[in-house]
Amino acid sequence: MTVFDDADMTYKVVVNGEEQYSIWPKGRVTPAGWRETGHSGAKQDCLAWIEEVWTDMRPLSLRRWMAGDAAVGTDGG
Repeated sequence: MTVFDDADMTYKVVVNGEEQYSIWPKGRVTPAGWRETGHSGAKQDCLAWIEEVWTDMRPLSLRRWMAGDAAVGTDGG
């Protein structure tokens, strides 16, 4: 059993530089490379919030690359 299996644990939602979301036990130091979103609560509440806000699963770098690639294609270049 890990802390992520504890039904009584309060979690916080964290996000990394690629705009990928996860949960982390509240009260523990947020891992390097991640920042808190301000949302916290029961595990299922946090996971439901993530499902609502994380609508594009592609990493930010891929979305930016694809947007740049699409822009090149639209101007004939």
